[in-house]
Amino acid sequence: MGPLISTVELDRLLAAGSGLAVLDATTLLPGERFDPQHAFEQAHLPGARFLDLDAFSDPDGDLPHMVPSQGRFARLAGALGVSNDTEVVLYDQTGVASAARAWWLFGLFGHDRVRVLDGGLPCWRGEGRALEHGASAAVPAGRFVPSLRARRLVGLGDMAALSRGALAAGATRLLDARSRGRFEGGVPEPRAGLPGGHIPGSASLPYGELLTGEGRFRSRDELRARFAAAGVGAGDPVVTSCGSGLTASVLSLGLVVAGFEPGALYDGSWTEWAQAPVPRQTGAGR
Repeated sequence: MGPLISTVELDRLLAAGSGLAVLDATTLLPGERFDPQHAFEQAHLPGARFLDLDAFSDPDGDLPHMVPSQGRFARLAGALGVSNDTEVVLYDQTGVASAARAWWLFGLFGHDRVRVLDGGLPCWRGEGRALEHGASAAVPAGRFVPSLRARRLVGLGDMAALSRGALAAGATRLLDARSRGRFEGGVPEPRAGLPGGHIPGSASLPYGELLTGEGRFRSRDELRARFAAAGVGAGDPVVTSCGSGLTASVLSLGLVVAGFEPGALYDGSWTEWAQAPVPRQTGAGR
């Protein structure tokens, strides 16, 4: 089972009563101004439930969207009716970033029966497919037992060591999903007071470059070409980053769509790095 599902296939499975857990994982990117929960109640996919990504984060951390504990993830996933054998489809109201983050979280905690709706709600709605309104329907609780894949997650200490060694030597590829303007430091960061630039040794690959104009992922060959242009070859260890760990997951998902391993994700990303006593660079990078 690949990491994506098309609107056509999902529509067919829903009509057949397949028992999928369809989850709207929308959260706000910097600069967005709307209420995802309210928007869900206005229009959502048939039978969908709302996955609150803010709740699926560490409630005690100072940084946005940080990975929750295994126990917290298991409890919240179970409350959505997800067990270890549940097939999950994730989608986003505006694009793919939030759904990709939820996909990455499920994979981090050992659940692979998860796909992302290619093109999200915009493509589903644009094709005139059925929508429902109102709050999520109540579902029986599931029992999810997590199995943490720690190698898919890196922290500040890991990144500092990589930046001094493996990144500088080209042994590990670090991809930054932010815009090139933010990566180079010429465009202000959306979070007030945060300096611009990038982690030394990283390469810029804005996540939007992996998507078509309709918001769907590009073909496998096109994705591999874009990763190759960023210095990634088959078998290369890869770490993805962005501003706060959201759009980095689009690169992680894109790697799998392209036939590579998902690599690791730097959860604190630039929000953490830019505030730490570590080197920063501006300009074009690698």
